[in-house]
Amino acid sequence: MNARSGLRDWRWRRCLLCVAWMPLALSGCALIHHNGTPNAEIAPAQIDLANDIHLARDGWPAARWWTRYRDARLDALIDQALADAPTIVIARTRVAQAMSDVELVKTGSSLQVVALGMLDREHVSAHGFLGPFAKDEPALGLTGPWYTEGIVGFGASLNVDLWGKQRAQIAASLGVNNARLAETSAVELEISTDVAQLYYGIQTTYQLINLLNESHEIAVFTVQAHEGRSARGLEARTLVEEARAQQLAIERQIVSAQAQIKQFRESMRALVGAGPDGLPAIEPVALPSLQEALPATLSYELLARRPDLQAMRWYVEASFDRIDAAKAAFYPSFDIKAFFGFNALHLADLFTHASQQINLIPGLYLPIFDGGRLNANLSGAREGSNLLIEQYNQAVLNAVRDVAQTGTRLQALDAETELQKQRIESIAFARDSVEASYQRGLTSRLAALEARQPVIAEQVALLTLNGQMLSQDIALTKALGGGYRADPPVELKPR
Repeated sequence: MNARSGLRDWRWRRCLLCVAWMPLALSGCALIHHNGTPNAEIAPAQIDLANDIHLARDGWPAARWWTRYRDARLDALIDQALADAPTIVIARTRVAQAMSDVELVKTGSSLQVVALGMLDREHVSAHGFLGPFAKDEPALGLTGPWYTEGIVGFGASLNVDLWGKQRAQIAASLGVNNARLAETSAVELEISTDVAQLYYGIQTTYQLINLLNESHEIAVFTVQAHEGRSARGLEARTLVEEARAQQLAIERQIVSAQAQIKQFRESMRALVGAGPDGLPAIEPVALPSLQEALPATLSYELLARRPDLQAMRWYVEASFDRIDAAKAAFYPSFDIKAFFGFNALHLADLFTHASQQINLIPGLYLPIFDGGRLNANLSGAREGSNLLIEQYNQAVLNAVRDVAQTGTRLQALDAETELQKQRIESIAFARDSVEASYQRGLTSRLAALEARQPVIAEQVALLTLNGQMLSQDIALTKALGGGYRADPPVELKPR
């Protein structure tokens, strides 16, 4: 047997030895002791409304739900907010950051190639491993003790994902990215509903000021009439002061309402992210008529309609992938490193054939005595996942509660509004009677004007109810997800 065949036989024996040793290595890996079990997802029966909660018609909000109010100024304000609001910019930046994390994790499972170049001016120790090279004996090829070493070439590395650890980490990063996208939709819904609430808060206050101005005109005439009578000695001064007190109370309400409009505008300006002159003028318009709607059933469709719930579902999915990655860490990892280039102690010899260097380094890493850390990592991943599941379950219950409470409040407001309209009709009958008597000369103008005050007061109460209904209608839209639709839906599959 020649030397070449003997070397070939030794290589085959070494390969067979490695294959035979692999089961022993796998059995010597750290053991999983703290896997745990996933918490249960919320039951479908808990994702629905009580039978006594219903509104005029069934339906989910449209994507641009605010256009149903048919107000071009509101449309423009919401579009401006969705484009420029600081919170939107923050949310989109978080999405970009999550996508960068995905790309970073992906690179860990791909082939890495780098170009190397190094120049090393070194003094060789006479007592070290390279001690003979510290001598200066040119005849022997030793020109020490100073050398200028050069290395030029390419290095490569590849992690072989045998157990899916890298795939699980990539999936977890993608889950976080999807969660951030859903959170961006949730921020958009929050901003659009806040803008609508502020806008109609301003419009309601405009109408309140109109009613207060009407009441103020009557109060001014009342004061003047009582002052005339008091001056002629026909009545006591007390009536003048009572009328003046009523006038001042109305003026105070007007001042308060005007200040409220300014506060609403400043809140909207901060929300939109506009400068001192960046918010367009908001002119008074009539409040829109409402067509409140609730879906016939919520069930799992609510989960796909709420962006905040979808974000939490994606975080839960990502937590399952982190568990898979934590489990895969218990098994051996395998990588391959390689180098091709030139290495020489003298720069003059660097690019010669004899200075070529090739390295091929397969590596196997076994976590044998690392079970404590790995089990703690797995336990932490499992408990973190269970915490997210419970937070998700609670968020679902809160979402159902929001829909139920808002729907119930709208039902009550609708009934209150109808009763208030009937009350105004009754009080208006008395006002009309006094007005008719005044037209016939049977009573004074003061009495006719004062008969209008109770009607105006009840109109203010009706306006308050209408404003509350509009606010609750917007809140219901938000509770139903504002037209958001997850596509495709995310499924919770605990592992």
